[in-house]
Amino acid sequence: MLPFTREQFLGVFADYNTAVWPAQVVAYVLGLIVIAAVLRPSPLGHRAVAGVLAAMWVWTGVAYHGIYFARINPAALVFGALFVVQGVLFLMAGVARRRLVFGQPAGFVSVLGWALVAYAAVVYPLLGLATGHAYPAQPMFGIAPCPVTLFTFGVLLLTRAPVPRWLLIIPLAWSLLGGSAAFMLGVPQDWPLLFSGVTIVLLVLRDRQRLGAHAVA
Repeated sequence: MLPFTREQFLGVFADYNTAVWPAQVVAYVLGLIVIAAVLRPSPLGHRAVAGVLAAMWVWTGVAYHGIYFARINPAALVFGALFVVQGVLFLMAGVARRRLVFGQPAGFVSVLGWALVAYAAVVYPLLGLATGHAYPAQPMFGIAPCPVTLFTFGVLLLTRAPVPRWLLIIPLAWSLLGGSAAFMLGVPQDWPLLFSGVTIVLLVLRDRQRLGAHAVA
């Protein structure tokens, strides 16, 4: 049982989106930077992608969870702290340690990665509109937890080097929590979250294959 109603939940998004405008536009600009950096990989681009993911997680943790969602759900303060931690982890892994290498790996994993990126940025808000969640009372790309998580899974599938496992723990936890809540709240655009955790299995299998091939070589 959730400690808030569907109307309260959507009301938080209405207040949040109105207050943070034009952060939504900035989020899409950052999303385009990520896409460009993946399509034309470079050392600077790898760090830029990690930096954008970090910014999205920290912003969502502080602005959405900490300031707005906490008004109707005290647990949001914990969620917010975890989102900030995830942002810091992206900075450590991708900017400071340069362990994230992005590009366009061949095969199904890459296709799924681009599909999740497109879903989070384009299909997600359109599906929200189609199901009665008119702006501003809807989660938006880059500044709300569920589309941020979906986008993150998609981008991580577009890596060309093993992804540190500790980067996957918090996104997986939110995919299960947020996806479950989406069913209770009637937010169908969030339902794929429950299945997005499958990307972790694909990542682990892919990385093991790469390490095995490298060892043989």
